Amino acid sequence: MLRAPHQLEIQERSVQHPGPHEVLIRITSVGVCGSDTHYYEHGRIGDFVVEKPLILGHEPAGVIVAVGSDVHDRHVGQRVSLEPGIPQPFSSQTLHGQYNLDPAVRFFATPPIDGVFCEYVTHPAAFSHPVPDALSDDAAALLEPLSVGISAVRAAGVILGDRVLVAGAGPVGLLVAQCARLAGALDVVVTDTRDDRLDTAMNYGATGTFRADNEPSPEGPVPGRGYTVLLDASGAEPAILAGMQRLAPGGRVVLVGMGADVLRLPVPLVQERQLHLTGIFRYANTWDTAIRMVEQGHVDLDSLVTSRHGLDDVAAALTAGTRPGALKAVVNP
Repeated sequence: MLRAPHQLEIQERSVQHPGPHEVLIRITSVGVCGSDTHYYEHGRIGDFVVEKPLILGHEPAGVIVAVGSDVHDRHVGQRVSLEPGIPQPFSSQTLHGQYNLDPAVRFFATPPIDGVFCEYVTHPAAFSHPVPDALSDDAAALLEPLSVGISAVRAAGVILGDRVLVAGAGPVGLLVAQCARLAGALDVVVTDTRDDRLDTAMNYGATGTFRADNEPSPEGPVPGRGYTVLLDASGAEPAILAGMQRLAPGGRVVLVGMGADVLRLPVPLVQERQLHLTGIFRYANTWDTAIRMVEQGHVDLDSLVTSRHGLDDVAAALTAGTRPGALKAVVNP
């Protein structure tokens, strides 16, 4: 539990019983996200403030150990990946299929909702997705960041022949790049300030890379044409603005990473090139696709894992991303 910035403690709690439409899950693996680290270091993200002790972690997988009285399509012993956001079932956003935009969504590790750095959790059966034996526990947990990549590429409308620039080569940026390539992009260029991550990007769909602090002239992969899509996974204003300069007329920009609260938008550039700018908020209806992508060998989530930790080592897991060569830490309760 996070009590205050940099203050974690282990707490014993009773194991809950699942409600009629819920399952009880023994957690086997939880990916560590940058938002977990941000809460640990600052106690807040934007308007979400940790005002009382909070369990972090929102990228979980586990095994069902009990089912509710009205659950008939899940069973004890079944391995599942948990989709962490639970919307109101009859909100207008949910009824339109965009349940991620429901203002009342309850999302793991978003104050005041507890997360899953714990041994057991109850969760709606409908959002506990069965996974095949071909997926490891860690891969089942990392279907969550893969879903972010799927959501970003869908928002950009990437199609066969697109020329895509991805800013940021962290775990999400790498998965965004791979999803873009799988969607049909013929050029996927990744930029970052870390050479180790740029090297890794070549294993995740990138056709080229360059350092953000040593940029070539803004010509794009084909001289005079520019990129058709910018997928920003950095959240950094300089990366976003530099990427927009590299877009061809009619280019699409999708903001994926969280960083700068305010951008100095180059209005003449947006107008003269008629750029399309949007953001994504998590994901919706992605898990089936994510599972099949990994099961069929299109994405190797296990290779993202660079350190594993127990519940007594969560502080180290939350800071592991700063180490050279680090990509993804996981907690195995």
